[in-house]
Amino acid sequence: MSSSQPYQASSPMGRKKSKYTYKHLAQLALSTPTCPLRVISHLDIDAAYAQFEMWCEGDEKWAYHDDAAKNIATHKVSLDPYRIESRRIFACIKEILPAGMQKVEKASIDEVFMDLSPQIHSILLDRYPELAGPAPYDDLTENLPLPPTTGLDWKADALIDLDGDETEADDPDWDDIAILLGSEIVRAVRAVIREKLQYTCSAGIARNKMLAKLGSAYKKPNQQTVVRNRAIQHFLSDFKYTKIRGLGGKLGEEIVSAFKMDTVKDLLPVPVEQLKRALGDDTGTWVYEVIRGTDLGEVNPRTQIKSMLSAKSFRPTINTLEQAIRWLRIFVADIYSRLVEEGVSENKRRPKTINLHHRQGGQTRSRQAPIPQGKKIDEVTLFDLAKNLLHQIVLEGRVWPCANLSLSVGGFEDGVVGNMGIGAFLVKGDEAKELNSSTRDERPEKRRRVDDRGIQKFFSKADGSEHDDDEFGAQELPGVVSAEGGYADSINSLLPTNGLKHQDITGHSAASSSLQQQQQQQHITDYICTRCNIHLESADTLQNHQDWHFAKDLHNEDRGHSLSKAQIPKPSKQNRPSSSKKNPTGRSKPEKGQSKLAFG
Repeated sequence: MSSSQPYQASSPMGRKKSKYTYKHLAQLALSTPTCPLRVISHLDIDAAYAQFEMWCEGDEKWAYHDDAAKNIATHKVSLDPYRIESRRIFACIKEILPAGMQKVEKASIDEVFMDLSPQIHSILLDRYPELAGPAPYDDLTENLPLPPTTGLDWKADALIDLDGDETEADDPDWDDIAILLGSEIVRAVRAVIREKLQYTCSAGIARNKMLAKLGSAYKKPNQQTVVRNRAIQHFLSDFKYTKIRGLGGKLGEEIVSAFKMDTVKDLLPVPVEQLKRALGDDTGTWVYEVIRGTDLGEVNPRTQIKSMLSAKSFRPTINTLEQAIRWLRIFVADIYSRLVEEGVSENKRRPKTINLHHRQGGQTRSRQAPIPQGKKIDEVTLFDLAKNLLHQIVLEGRVWPCANLSLSVGGFEDGVVGNMGIGAFLVKGDEAKELNSSTRDERPEKRRRVDDRGIQKFFSKADGSEHDDDEFGAQELPGVVSAEGGYADSINSLLPTNGLKHQDITGHSAASSSLQQQQQQQHITDYICTRCNIHLESADTLQNHQDWHFAKDLHNEDRGHSLSKAQIPKPSKQNRPSSSKKNPTGRSKPEKGQSKLAFG
């Protein structure tokens, strides 16, 4: 049913407000799934698979084959032409829609979902200024004013009839205005695709993805179907619920088996509690909502693929390794051509794993291997990996006849950009010579050590420490043996002798003393030993000097311990203390509690 009346201003006298609120209007801008004003469109290319492009066994690229149906055992359908055209259509859609308001999901090679809600929200505020103002009292729960029109022009759209309790004479609400704007946008998209690419499309426009997809298949080809909110129940009533997305397969069969019915209108009277008992709480509740037109699925704008698959079911089956390898070559060529389009040659994106699935009878075997990340992906690399996986499966035995083979790559990730090999960090030829000469010119000259006093710098000390140092120096020089037997030699070996003899160090004459005083005056710095008040020239020298003190302390401590042992006289027989009371018989008396034993 279609209405051709132009826009008409209705009388504001006695009009009620809209059933929708300012909150719903705000949710429309955000594409909130629960928003009743949301508008989703499903676009489906008409007759996308009108021709079959085939791979022939042993080929490395797709080609047309007139006798493909006769050679199904050795040929495989190629989807490459469809993928190329699908990308062109997808790019055309994104060119038409506003850049900042695009929510487009590629549902399959010839299907696209579009969430038009943000764009419709923008058009509503532009066409109806009364919606642009703030909510009364800043209360978003306030109802919107009714649209200032009583008739809507749906052009040539296939308009679903309203539900039984609704009439076309009723004034439209904002959900009708929103879905009308959506139909205008979709009509423009279909026209541009027809003009640029010469493809016709069918479309469905509704409040969610489930209804939009059913609508695009309702009138084909080259038409668009509008499912208004007031027409949802009438639209769904004649459908078999197994046609609804998510209710096919095993779940649909389970519902048919449990309730002995297969249409939506027959299932509508079933209470939700009965559905829960038969299907479980979550599934029963979900089925109850879906058959009433509720679907909260969002349009996912993801456009990058996650995996690639190439597969073949064999009728009749294949029975040799050579046949399987020939099919692997086809799979690799198929996948690699798609990888090139995905940007693997420029290292934009690349897969991480390769998988092979093999089915023989009722048994399925799978093998997986990582794709080397350090080298460029090419057909040879993928083919070698695929053959290795196949050989692993064959080694298990009982793999023939084979009914199905499939090869896939997955785990896609963005390639590393700007990465360089080690050769990029090396310079060669004239550049290397120039760099070497400039480095040689800028290299600072080595500074000659001015002060090289050897061991004497460890003995630069104040006047008050001469006695202790002389004693320590005499004890640790070579040839002087301590009580521990050569320990002094080991301590002395830690100090640089610089060719000095024992008498050169221990003979602290007046000349050497005056020389040390002159050196102290020449090299007075901020590095002072706190134990002997010597001024040293650097932090390293001070550290060495403190190490010398530490070695000296250890030596003195050990030497004092040895001397104390040597000075303790051993008791002689003459000096042994004798008892004041001696037993004349030479035998000691038994103590209390003791008794003598007779030994004959």
